[in-house]
Amino acid sequence: MRRTPARRPTMKDIARRAGVSESAVSFALNDRPGVSEATRDRIRRVAEQLGWQPSTAARALSGEGSATIGLVLARPARTLGVESFFLQLVSGVQEVLSHRRLGLLFQVVEDIDAECEVYRRWWAEHRVDGLIVVDPRDDDPRPALLDELGLPAVVVGSTGPAARAAGPAISNIWADDAGAMASIVDHLHGLGHRRIVHIAGLPELAHTQARMASLRAEADRRGLTEARSVTTDYSDAGGAEATRRVLAGDPPPTALVYDNDVMAVAGLAVASERGVPVPDRLSIVAWDDSVLCRATHPALTALTRDTATFGRHAAEQLVALLDGGAAVRIQDDLPSLEPRGSSGPMT
Repeated sequence: MRRTPARRPTMKDIARRAGVSESAVSFALNDRPGVSEATRDRIRRVAEQLGWQPSTAARALSGEGSATIGLVLARPARTLGVESFFLQLVSGVQEVLSHRRLGLLFQVVEDIDAECEVYRRWWAEHRVDGLIVVDPRDDDPRPALLDELGLPAVVVGSTGPAARAAGPAISNIWADDAGAMASIVDHLHGLGHRRIVHIAGLPELAHTQARMASLRAEADRRGLTEARSVTTDYSDAGGAEATRRVLAGDPPPTALVYDNDVMAVAGLAVASERGVPVPDRLSIVAWDDSVLCRATHPALTALTRDTATFGRHAAEQLVALLDGGAAVRIQDDLPSLEPRGSSGPMT
C-alpha cells in the first residue's frame, strides 16, 4: 500500500499550537522585535516539538516554500557544454547553497521571453525562494517582473538602467567589463598593435555592450581607427567563422580579442589552418581563462579571475536577501590579464 508522505509542519501549525498569530511566529523564529520574550520562548518550544526547520529566514508567513534557488540560462544550449565559465560559476553558487541546505533548480531556455515564463511558472507553483539572474540586458524585462512577483534575486553581471532601478529585493554583483577591456587594449597597444578586432558574444547582453563601448573609447583615445567589434553566439563555430571573416580583410587585424575561451581556441585553430603564425603575425587574447587557454600551443593570454568565488559571492548576497537584508550593488574584483605566448610584439 502506498504511504502518504508526511506533511512538513508550517508556521501556521506553530501559531495554532502556541495560540498566537502567524506574524508573532515569524517575529519569534526570525529573531525580530514585536513579541515578548515569554511568547518567543513558547513559540520556539512549540516549533521544536513539531520538528519545524526553516529553509530560509524569509519564508512566507504560511510556511510554504521550496528551499530552492532558481537559475535560468537563456543561451543556445549547444554553447554551454564546452564553456567553463558557467560551470565554475555554478560550482561557487552550489557551495554556498549546500552549506545552507538550499537546492538549485536549473533550466536552459531559448530566449528571454521563455526565461520570464519560467519565472512566472516557478512563482505560481511555489518552486523557488529566490533567483540567480545572469546575462543582464540594457532593456531588461526581468527586474520589473521579479519586483511584480516579489521574488528576491541577485543579478550577476554589468547591468543596464532597468536592473539598476530595480526594487528592494534585487541585488547586483558585477565586475568592471569596461576596465577589463581597457587593460587588454593597453597590453596590445603597448606591443605595437593598431588593428584590433574584438570577437564579441551576444550583442543584446549588457556586458557585451560594455566591452564594445570600452574598446571604442580606448581606441579613440589612442587614435586606433581600425579597432572594432563583431558579435557572435559564443560558440566555437561562431568564433571560427568570425575569425575567418576578419582575417580575410585587407588589411587583416594584428590582434584578436575573444569574449570567451572556447572562441579563442577556435580562433587559434583558424589562424593555424590559414598559415598565420601566433604571435608573430597575430596576437590572441581570451576573456575568461581556463584549462583550454593553458593547454594550447602557444598558451593563450587571458583575463583571469576566480569565477567560483564570484559565484559564491552572488549566492551569499542572495542568502542575505532571504535572511531579510537590504538589496546591495557590489563591484567584484577586476579580472587581471595573464600574458602568455599568444600575444607578442607587432613585427
